[in-house]
Amino acid sequence: MSIRTLLAALVLTAAPGLAMAECSWGSAHEVTMSCSEGTVWDATTQACVPSVSS
Repeated sequence: MSIRTLLAALVLTAAPGLAMAECSWGSAHEVTMSCSEGTVWDATTQACVPSVSS
């Protein structure tokens, strides 16, 4: 078996696993936050704070 054939087989074997890992990479860190009316999400304090209109 030649080196090229061996490398091609390795790439084709690893590709699906790497593709699945890439799809779920950031999903554990994503959170949907909704605040009650009159408040907005403050990323610094990680809490809903009253919205200030000027």
